[in-house]
Amino acid sequence: MTTNTIVPKDWAGKLSRLSISTKSKLRGQHKGSHRSQRFGASLDFSDFREYSPGDDVRQIDWNVYARTDKYFIKRFLDEQEMRVHILLDCTKSMSDPLKWTFAKQLAVSLGILVLQRDDRLSFSAVSEDKKPPFRRKGATYRKAFTQTISDLNEPIMTASFAENAIPFLPKDSTVLFVISDCLESLESWEKALRKLPKFAGDIRILQVVTNDELSPSYTGDVQVVDVETSDQLNVSISSRVLESYEEKRKLHQNGLELLCNKFGARLLQVNADDGISHVLFQQLLRANWVQ
Repeated sequence: MTTNTIVPKDWAGKLSRLSISTKSKLRGQHKGSHRSQRFGASLDFSDFREYSPGDDVRQIDWNVYARTDKYFIKRFLDEQEMRVHILLDCTKSMSDPLKWTFAKQLAVSLGILVLQRDDRLSFSAVSEDKKPPFRRKGATYRKAFTQTISDLNEPIMTASFAENAIPFLPKDSTVLFVISDCLESLESWEKALRKLPKFAGDIRILQVVTNDELSPSYTGDVQVVDVETSDQLNVSISSRVLESYEEKRKLHQNGLELLCNKFGARLLQVNADDGISHVLFQQLLRANWVQ
């Protein structure tokens, strides 16, 4: 599989005007492109404050002293890096070609946004392969990250994503993006969401869905196969069956939203049928996940 099957060659250029937005405290200790709440040694002036014993006398503004006969020091904005981790669900429920391609496009796009702003990116795929995470900083690694996503095997994991995600997470992230269809039990998600705040200050779950999942178009007698357990069930699709499915889907969705609110995570449902451009340049902008 080549990188062209994931995003167009000019995709990084299209994303150049976007960046990840967050109100979470920037945790990185290295210089980056984001203004922190602290004051530091950048070249961007902030304001003055009166001199106090112990302050660096080199920061005294002598022009102000000449006008006021008081000592004031200059304060400058501090710049810190953002640390962003992307966690991708590689269980079999993600194996639908449309859903899987879209999930990889989403991961690549978010990664490019991070790298091109000179922030620190890490990525891990929750799969049976247990490959080492991708960890890089800087725009020069955009191609390498795109290739990393391109090289991912088709999702075949049958174990629970939510119950196995925690060991794949690094500590001390500013923003954590979780890309999953969120189809597992609410009990599994509650266990995961309870632990996620220990790993990031800003948790965002991108729930990938398709039109077929939201509104099945099946009719007549069909055999339904669970892609993760291979269990088979013969079903005669009727309006009552479809109504029951919709009721259970909404019940699961409402429960997931309540859990996210309870544990401080943000949830955004994105439809693979809408396409990656719509999600990035409309949905994520409206949600203020990018700016």
